[in-house]
Amino acid sequence: MTTSRLLLLAGSLLASNLLPAPAQAQLNPVALARLASNGAMLAANAQKSAPIQRIDPTFWWVGMKNPKLQLLVRGAGIGSSKVSLKYDGVTLDGVQPLENPNYLLVNLTISPSAKPGQLALEFKGKKTVRYNYELRARTTPQDPTKVQGVSTADFVYLLMPDRFANGDPKNDYIKGMKAPAVARDSMYSRHGGDLKGIADHFDYLRQLGVTAIWPTPIVENNQPKASYHGYALTDFYAVDPRFGSNAEYVSFVQQAHQQGLKVVHDVVLNHMGTQGYLFQDAPAKDWFHQWPAFTRSNFRDAAFNDPYVSGFDRKQFGEGWFDTSMADLNQSNPLVSTYLIQNFIWWVEYTGLDAYRVDTYTYSDRKFLMDWGKAVLDEYPKLGMFAEAWVQGTQQQAYFARNILPEVDGFKSNMPAVLDFQSQYAINEALTKDAGWTEGINKLYYTLQADWLYEDPMRNVVFLDNHDMSRFYSVIGEDFAKYKMGLAWLLTTRGIPQLYYGTEVLMKNFSDPDGKVREDFPGGWAGDKKNLFTNRTGQEAEAFNYVSKLANYRKTHPALHAGKYQHFIPNEGVYTYFRYSDAGTVMVMMNSNKDEKTVDMARFAERLNGFSSGTEVTTDTALPNLKTVKLPGRTAWVVELKK
Repeated sequence: MTTSRLLLLAGSLLASNLLPAPAQAQLNPVALARLASNGAMLAANAQKSAPIQRIDPTFWWVGMKNPKLQLLVRGAGIGSSKVSLKYDGVTLDGVQPLENPNYLLVNLTISPSAKPGQLALEFKGKKTVRYNYELRARTTPQDPTKVQGVSTADFVYLLMPDRFANGDPKNDYIKGMKAPAVARDSMYSRHGGDLKGIADHFDYLRQLGVTAIWPTPIVENNQPKASYHGYALTDFYAVDPRFGSNAEYVSFVQQAHQQGLKVVHDVVLNHMGTQGYLFQDAPAKDWFHQWPAFTRSNFRDAAFNDPYVSGFDRKQFGEGWFDTSMADLNQSNPLVSTYLIQNFIWWVEYTGLDAYRVDTYTYSDRKFLMDWGKAVLDEYPKLGMFAEAWVQGTQQQAYFARNILPEVDGFKSNMPAVLDFQSQYAINEALTKDAGWTEGINKLYYTLQADWLYEDPMRNVVFLDNHDMSRFYSVIGEDFAKYKMGLAWLLTTRGIPQLYYGTEVLMKNFSDPDGKVREDFPGGWAGDKKNLFTNRTGQEAEAFNYVSKLANYRKTHPALHAGKYQHFIPNEGVYTYFRYSDAGTVMVMMNSNKDEKTVDMARFAERLNGFSSGTEVTTDTALPNLKTVKLPGRTAWVVELKK
């Protein structure tokens, strides 16, 4: 029996309370995961509408700001059906057959007067099929714990669910899925981490000072190879059952909120996995960018706004595939655009998540990016959003965020913020190269000097490394003094700081080809020889304590997350900046030299006026004299100034 037929049968039995508990325990976990998401509604539809395999969105809500709803109906030969409905407050605007006869678009208008309930849809073809489509009551508008957004007060922790912790070994292997079983000795296989594993360590994250969790994508990736990373989704509306069910993800978000932690949902707009049903049985050829032979993107984002670009280069950048397993979505097709927009509204309303991190943002159709951003933010003004813009140059990075630049070819980004790759390049150079006129620590100065390009640079997310890069500790040569300098900068500079999992315990290694930057967190699996969640010694303990102390200090001192930023041009390899507000002033001094530097503080008089002493907050060391300071080599001081 196929998974889909088992799902329908099990749903029917569960809804009727006819399936004994022992039998439930033996069910295919894929079936149980999907039943948990769709509940008795799916079982009821199974009895009446077996020819309909699915409808996307899987359900919707009354009271949305946009009353329009596009249903993508999939079923054998459903495309030739005539559709009717009778439901107070819901109007059928029409249907649209697609190139593939197994699909039909049903367009609805849901008026503000519509009530939650079961919308009975009738499809008349060779047979009459009825489907009860669920309209739910919204919960996000009246619940302040949902869709909280992210701000400069947050400290974001990026992790890969498959590599963080295995909380439920029973979901390690899911029968019927294309990837082999767990193989922790292979960096490109699944290792078994899941949502429960993350939730089991909420206390650890809170102790560290984290306020927001960013897991890499948790949606289904039913791909035969490298499915663990999540960036080749195969079902827009399902959590990968090896991480948990849809219902468990909703519970995960709720638990995080109860623990004072926000959730950032990682999304991919540009492409999807080639094993997904939307590609394998595409609604129409023009749902994806087609080439005579496989054509990879040239990855040259400059083609997006180069005034001299060739048409071929621009087309290859935006329409070339990211990889052989990642089909490039044709977002210039308005039907595809609407499908994607509705999906990402669906996830917010369904889970109450707080923010979106948008993968490969620069590769998508420009009109679609503006339409998507507007539609999502119109519905959820408080939703946090920041995009991956892995580009060269601050002006190019600013182009993809809200900025002061003119419109180019009809594109004016409405993305509130970006991941700040430019400052990441700069802090790494500051810690690995000697100071020059524009090199070393001076690159950090010039990068931040260009913040005038952004509408609000404080919204940008700053970081030292991520899952696609060599780990920070390895890049700086495993120099612990430089490590503390980098973390001091991360947690005191402008913007929203993001830490990659394991950085706080000195996880190391370089990026491809070995993939070891995505190693398992030690202690996340039963039987691990080392458990850095609970037992840290030596420099691993010192590193964790340093991050924890500074992050928790930042959390309680508004000057560091809400204060203004002022810096002074680096002098002899020393960079000094201030974060200040009515609540206080913090001075940060970074000495990139090997040797101690004596700094005449008179240069900073405009910010030091009224302050006579200070305390270095990571060591609790008093600085009784602010006239002259001897700053040790390879050191960053974070000083709370006192009057």
